[in-house]
Amino acid sequence: MLKPLLLLLAMLLSFGAPGPAAAEPRLLMAEEVGCPWCARWNREIAPIYANTPEGRAAPLVRFDIHGPKPDVEFARSVRFTPTFILVDEGRELSRIEGYPGEDFFWGLLARMLVEARIPLEADS
Repeated sequence: MLKPLLLLLAMLLSFGAPGPAAAEPRLLMAEEVGCPWCARWNREIAPIYANTPEGRAAPLVRFDIHGPKPDVEFARSVRFTPTFILVDEGRELSRIEGYPGEDFFWGLLARMLVEARIPLEADS
């Protein structure tokens, strides 16, 4: 009985191992508890982000500015929250420091994706 359980556990763990998908573009969000601009972004953008062409092209990965940092080659240190960092293949491509509001955020993010030559899929 123990051997089949160990085999099942090994199989499940291997499926969770990071693979080529980890090298895909991501939008990192540096945040911290008590950040009012992070809270505003969470109200205005977070509920829809994953369902947008931008969210599909660069899925969101959050991290606490005071906690462990993602394994990324940052262009410079992260000092403000929120900071949105577009990364690909473990390297920072560009960033937005602060949250300038919904209208400006989408425009700035679109420009970052175009400059990085990350294609957007049409809405389904």
